[in-house]
Order: sequence, then structure tokens, then C-alpha cells
Amino acid sequence: MVQFSETRLDASFAALSDATRRGVLEQLGRADASITDLAEKFHMTLTGMKKHVGVLERAGLVTTEKVGRVRTCRLGARALEEEAAWIERHREIWEMNYARLDALLAELQSAPQKKPPKKK
Repeated sequence: MVQFSETRLDASFAALSDATRRGVLEQLGRADASITDLAEKFHMTLTGMKKHVGVLERAGLVTTEKVGRVRTCRLGARALEEEAAWIERHREIWEMNYARLDALLAELQSAPQKKPPKKK
């Protein structure tokens, strides 16, 4: 069984829970960008975008580098393998539960129906 780092998973899923941060990751998957560029693209203040990038950075999903006055963002070296494995494991659990439920329903449907007793 795969062991997961709860802290790492918590940070990743917290970072991914926000639509703006998911959008930032998609954008950075296409090309590196400055925080200013990202703020403009997402119609946000620089302060707001810095906070989003900070969450992504703490989760290890984004790295930043400051050269002069420009802070450039790029995807972090760490991919989401651990998170994908966690999701896959839980998908398998749900599928096993659904398969058991399907088997039970099939058994109940194929069982002969008992007729209710006649009223006197």
C-alpha cells in the first residue's frame, strides 16, 4: 500500500481547491510568467496574486525567482504523482463498493418475489 504524506497532500489539495490557483498552474504549464502578468491575466491586484502564488509555492507546485524587480513564476519540479495515486486508491475503493452494491441489486432483482398475504 502506498504511504502518503498528509501534510503534503493537505497543502496540495488546499492549493488546488481554488479556481484561480488551478488557472495559474494551467497558465504556467504553457509558459513562465511574472506575477504582474498573472495578476493582469486574472484581473487581480498584485497583492492578491502574490498570495495565490505563495500558496502554490508552499505546496511545491510553483517556484519563483526574483531578478531585479520582476518575480518570475514557473511550475515546480514536483509533479502530482502522490496526489494522483491517492485519488486513484480512493477511486478503486469506491468502485469496489459500487460493484458490491450492483451484485446485491442483481441478487435482489433475480430472487423470486414473495406475494403479500391475502387480507381476510
